[in-house]
Amino acid sequence: MEERDSIIATAPFDDRDKATQLYDSLINGKVGLPAMLDAIAAKDPDKISIRLQSSLDTIAALELLQAPALPYLLPNDYQELPRLTGRATVEFILKRGDESTFTIASGGGPQDIGKIEVILDGYSAPLTAGNFASLVSKGAYDGITLRATEQAVLSDNERSDLGTALPIEIMPAGEFQPLYRTTLNVQDGELPVLPLSVYGAVAMAHSTKSEDFSAPSQFFFYLYDRRSAGLGGLSFDEGQFSVFGYVTKGKELLSQLRTGDIIVSAKLISGADRLIQAGINSG
Repeated sequence: MEERDSIIATAPFDDRDKATQLYDSLINGKVGLPAMLDAIAAKDPDKISIRLQSSLDTIAALELLQAPALPYLLPNDYQELPRLTGRATVEFILKRGDESTFTIASGGGPQDIGKIEVILDGYSAPLTAGNFASLVSKGAYDGITLRATEQAVLSDNERSDLGTALPIEIMPAGEFQPLYRTTLNVQDGELPVLPLSVYGAVAMAHSTKSEDFSAPSQFFFYLYDRRSAGLGGLSFDEGQFSVFGYVTKGKELLSQLRTGDIIVSAKLISGADRLIQAGINSG
């Protein structure tokens, strides 16, 4: 409460009115911090949970205003490529290739349509997430069929006229910017900020021409299984792919997907303002 002016001043000038509204709702709002403290004093767990989540959402929105761009510069060779300067959400609408149904975790019986939401992390993989978000915004995945294996569900859409063959992009833990065309050796303790060893990790497939590059458009949902992992529970492929996001809703559908199932549509439902298309300097 003593740092109001300095907190608001960290937002870009054009966003300070919005930052002021967020700050005031956090400090004085009916579901802000004082209301949360009241719920704690009253030992009301339901109100504590609701007001804590509301306060965290407000803080997250304020932090996004404070970080309007990446905290590092991309290499000169990649300045003209699409990039995502923050986080974004993609919603996939799926249907069965054989006209059967999905089982949804929230109940309601068999469903003809399934929904999956993926959070893209442009802070840690700006080029890979940016290329993917750009493709989504152009409808590149609408109508694409899927191909399922034991470890992953891949988009069956690799075409030379879609996307850009990007260098492998991995941000090592403890570093402040990604490495390019470099994989990690997890046996030597090198771990990525965005691990593959998570059920529902989303990554680009490798280019068919070079292991140092990702495919222009083919991505996959990773079906991590600890039972088939290596030492420390890490996937044997950890540190070898450009991971750029995670499934946050609809995870129960991943194990149900089969070869021939279809992405009806993929849409950017938030974060479009963080997508910078090709040809715009990041200065």
